[in-house]
Amino acid sequence: MISITDLYHVLTAVVPLYVAMILAYGSVKWWKIFSPDQCSGINRFVALFAVPLLSFHFISTNNPYEMNYRFIAADTLQKLIVLAVLAVWSRASSRGSLEWSITLFSLSTLPNTLVMGIPLLKGMYGEFSGSLMVQIVVLQCIIWYTLMLFLFEYRGARMLIAEQFPDTAGSIISFRVDSDIISLDGKEPLQTEAEVGEDGKLHVTVRKSTSSRSEIFSRRSHGPNSGVSLTPRPSNLTNAEIYSLQSSRNPTPRGSSFNHTDFYSMVNGKNASNVSPRQSNYGNLGFDEESGYGNPSRANGAYGQGNAGYPAPASAGIFSPVSGPGAKKKANGAEGAKDLHMFVWSSSASPVSEGGIHVFRGGDYGNELNVGAHPKDYDDFGRDEFSFGNKQGANGTERDGPVLSKLGSSSTAELHPKTTVDTKPTAMPPTSVMTRLILIMVWRKLIRNPNTYSSLFGLTWSLVSFRWHVEMPAIIAKSISILSDAGLGMAMFSLGLFMALQPRIIACGKSVAAFSMAVRFLTGPAVMAAASIAVGLRGVLLHIAIVQAALPQGIVPFVFAKEYNVHPDILSTGVIFGMLVALPITLVYYILLGL
Repeated sequence: MISITDLYHVLTAVVPLYVAMILAYGSVKWWKIFSPDQCSGINRFVALFAVPLLSFHFISTNNPYEMNYRFIAADTLQKLIVLAVLAVWSRASSRGSLEWSITLFSLSTLPNTLVMGIPLLKGMYGEFSGSLMVQIVVLQCIIWYTLMLFLFEYRGARMLIAEQFPDTAGSIISFRVDSDIISLDGKEPLQTEAEVGEDGKLHVTVRKSTSSRSEIFSRRSHGPNSGVSLTPRPSNLTNAEIYSLQSSRNPTPRGSSFNHTDFYSMVNGKNASNVSPRQSNYGNLGFDEESGYGNPSRANGAYGQGNAGYPAPASAGIFSPVSGPGAKKKANGAEGAKDLHMFVWSSSASPVSEGGIHVFRGGDYGNELNVGAHPKDYDDFGRDEFSFGNKQGANGTERDGPVLSKLGSSSTAELHPKTTVDTKPTAMPPTSVMTRLILIMVWRKLIRNPNTYSSLFGLTWSLVSFRWHVEMPAIIAKSISILSDAGLGMAMFSLGLFMALQPRIIACGKSVAAFSMAVRFLTGPAVMAAASIAVGLRGVLLHIAIVQAALPQGIVPFVFAKEYNVHPDILSTGVIFGMLVALPITLVYYILLGL
């Protein structure tokens, strides 16, 4: 039976966390103490120093030789059960999708164990439960968050290949990714170059698109008021075809625009007279040589009746490097010349992933904190979907042609992805090729993430120190403790800042929020209870397993969701609203299990 004293100890451990969160919320919402830029600096400090050092402190002081393997097995089995069910659902159901599988996995299995779980469970069940939570944190940081990265990069790779090689993806046998690309999240325009080998297979190189513009076009300035003349430079790329698929919500034209009639004449030579590409309104766009941005006043209505994409002529064979109407001939008329196809891919669609609602901005470290947005940007998020239909321009006129507004599924109006025009499944490259590509990208993300180092260093030190009873030098221990002691309070403080900068606490709508909360606080604990009973957990250990599964949504899954633009509004609602209702819900579980 739960006594009043037990409840008081629980409240003593948890209420101070809520005090820090409420103070941060009031400092922005009511008292206007911090500006969005200042909030960004606070959150960046938390992401890069406070939380990693807090994680290192907990992991390094936990004895890895006294781990409860049955408890770990229950946690692992819960996640494997959810993964298996979601995999079957995504393949067998018409409503299944990779995006929703990732989101549901995050909601049901990845709670906020580090910030909320350790103090809460210590208050409920004593110090030994804190050791169990640390073990869960180690597994999350090393295994499950890495798996999440793998799934997100796999999704990004599929989108990139499906957009640029829908007919020839099965012929790709190798990928080479330039070292300056650290993610396939679609935020930056990426360029792929496909070369046909002797065996007819494709060898693809992925690089940032800006690296090739200066090699193909030269800009000549004729004075400050005369704009820039874009003259094609002679290219040594025989049979090159270059097209661009870009997505942007920004109401300003992108830099580096050119006249497509001249370009097709350059590429197709004498056959240019037989080609009638759609004219681009960016052809006469004024261009600032120093700033690199076009002059909207000279865009000739670029966003009124302009084309968002750059469609190729029918004879260009844009997506068929091997054969088809776009296959080129050598100068002597012989077939079989090696074509070089370059495509530009960009999916910078969401204000949540670009200039909008930032908490942990996906930068070099992958989970960098950055708060600050305009409410209007957030309200516009999610309104434009991927479509090939006519769209309304800024002045209300229609603009036809392919419009790529968003790649992926970030809609939360319904619990299944919207069907696109082309329902034909795209053949993917061989599994070994895809696996190598994704592992490269995941490795690049992990080595830039400070939480990766904090977890590995903490685990390494704990293995050494508890094996040979080595104590950390006092100078190093004090240096770490100064920041790690502030880590817990600062993490809650940054959550309060994030909440205050949001236009709405329930960003995804009430029905979807109710569904996500049910998954978080009902489905997750239910699966954990079944997994725990299956591995033989009983008594207090069973109670701890169920209560920790009922903790609010973890922050790191939201960071990934925002960075890759996969239902970030659902995960943000899970973090914010979940924190508000977490205390009463966990107390209900604690009381019911103690009866």
